[in-house]
Amino acid sequence: MLLFLIKYVNNYMIGRKQKEFAIQTVMGMERKTTAALFFAETMLMGFAALGLGIVLGTFCSQFITAMLLSAYGQPFQLTWTLYPDTVFLTVLFFTLSYAFIGLLNVRTIQKIKVIDMLYADKTNEPDFKKSKWMPVIALLFGILSVIMLMSGISYKRHYFDARLPFPVHLMFWSNILLPGLCLAGLTLWILLRRKLKFSKLVIFLSVMALAFLISSASVPVMRMKYFLTLPAEANNTYMLFLLASLIFIVCSIFYLTSGVITAWKEKSNYHKYKEENLFFFGQILSKLKTTTKTMTLICLTLALSIGMFLMEPALSGWVSGYLESRSAFDVQISSTYRRAYDVKELPDTDYGFVTAYLAEHEIQIEDECTFSMYLPKAEEFHQRVKWEFPILAISLSDYNHLLIMRGIAPIELKDYQFALQWRSLSSEDERNEVVESHSVLETDAGHLTIDSEQSYEAPLGEAIYNAYTDVIYVFPDTVCEQLMAVDRIRFINTAEPIPYDAAIGLQKEFEQQFPEQIDEGISFSLRTRTEQVNSTTAGNFILQASMTYGAIVLLIICFTILALQQLLDATHYPYRFGVLRKLGVEETHINRLVLKQLGVWFGLPISVAVIVASVFGGYFFNTISSQISAYIGIKALTLQIVSIAAILLLLLACYFISTRILFNRAIRKEG
Repeated sequence: MLLFLIKYVNNYMIGRKQKEFAIQTVMGMERKTTAALFFAETMLMGFAALGLGIVLGTFCSQFITAMLLSAYGQPFQLTWTLYPDTVFLTVLFFTLSYAFIGLLNVRTIQKIKVIDMLYADKTNEPDFKKSKWMPVIALLFGILSVIMLMSGISYKRHYFDARLPFPVHLMFWSNILLPGLCLAGLTLWILLRRKLKFSKLVIFLSVMALAFLISSASVPVMRMKYFLTLPAEANNTYMLFLLASLIFIVCSIFYLTSGVITAWKEKSNYHKYKEENLFFFGQILSKLKTTTKTMTLICLTLALSIGMFLMEPALSGWVSGYLESRSAFDVQISSTYRRAYDVKELPDTDYGFVTAYLAEHEIQIEDECTFSMYLPKAEEFHQRVKWEFPILAISLSDYNHLLIMRGIAPIELKDYQFALQWRSLSSEDERNEVVESHSVLETDAGHLTIDSEQSYEAPLGEAIYNAYTDVIYVFPDTVCEQLMAVDRIRFINTAEPIPYDAAIGLQKEFEQQFPEQIDEGISFSLRTRTEQVNSTTAGNFILQASMTYGAIVLLIICFTILALQQLLDATHYPYRFGVLRKLGVEETHINRLVLKQLGVWFGLPISVAVIVASVFGGYFFNTISSQISAYIGIKALTLQIVSIAAILLLLLACYFISTRILFNRAIRKEG
């Protein structure tokens, strides 16, 4: 990306200095010498920028260090450290980059004719050549329709059950009929292409892309809401369809923009001849025809950058919040019966090796609880259908012990009543459904009734829940004594945090005691708060830093290209604006023209990118709404997004204002 940016900036500099090169050549300077002088000039300016960048980078790296130390809860102190190896690699990379781009510049300068250099600032837009990029995009969209049709048929054939609700059938059929309709329309246009313009095909495909957008977005929603047993890759497949539809819509918008503006201009004489609009339309339309592909790529890159900005706080907040939920205790060791098919394999252990290991390393146990999880009915042991695993139960005394370990007041239960303990990400609809369908629960110890007011959400980790369930029952102890115990769990809180080396050693000791069961049998797991916090915090920091850095780099590259594109065009415009001045156009009107022109070139790709990123961001937030509510909070996420939007607007304002100032200076040279 940096090579691309350096090359683009150098092309801008060549465009600005062509007249100077021509004068030097006419005066007798060899073309090689002219090219060599420009090469030396770019190297000198590049190294000046590199030196300033290293100084600023040293300062900005303090923010990265502060983020890292803050993630680990450590204090930050400003330090100025320059690492020689990092500086050497940076200088080496940019030296090679400047040398490579410089050699390309030398070749470019030598190939330009002197007469073209002399009149470079007087030339009009290059002759418009019909581009084949949009027909290629349309062809790719047709191939996408074929793939989408085959995927829809493949998934639908498993769901001919009439008991499924209407929205599910609508979702499946829409992902079959819409691609079929798109292919039929594409075939019809091929047969009638001599009578129908290509722009009409683009409009039709854009409408279909919008429909694809809705139908693809419905798949993960329906899969989650109705617990459809679609494979995990179905979500990824339709997410790709959604992104591809968004990309095609963006391409079609920029392809059709020129035609829309032209049609509007021709139909509205009032706007066409109002003040200097005729000149303005000519400026915009002449440039749109030659920069459509560039503007499309800039818009898509901006949408990617804004999307990364939007997703970063949600993902990092999700990771941080989930860490708090799953690292509830200093040591968590548990078993799961998912792969066990014989009741004789069920465990009955107190995990004594953990006590011995902690004592050996002089780690004092503050409190601990070893308990079992029970099946309400023993016959449910063989119930292994995905999304239909039975809800497990815990005894009241064990549950209260865990609450005390978490600093929460214990609860009470009446005879033959039970309470519910919910995972934090469970939805309100799911909770209401369980309460309504389990008001009376049949167990091997008799019937129990639910106390609807006793529904809890205590942070007790993830090990207590059965697979694909978000709730556990809390039964009286006398009831649990008559039930089948399937999982064995031990939670430990230590007086002091476990050192990282000791946590790694405990994990190795656990792996020796309980080798992993790959195919069948009881599987065991051990987690320590120390290892979870360290590994998750490191991964979360890398996620934050990489997404933020990548988004900023993409954003700056796009804004830089938009600015340089206008400044390069400004070198061709002094004569045009000079004619306006000679015709008596006031300076305030010229300033307004410049503002409108820059507003179009900055506003069009940025506004479309914001809309695309907002659509994708809204869909993304909707798919993880339960995680946002459980681990982040709507208010906290909104504040972060508003802060990001403010930073983006500030950066855009800086680029726009500086571009306008330089643009005005350029067009006054011959004014």
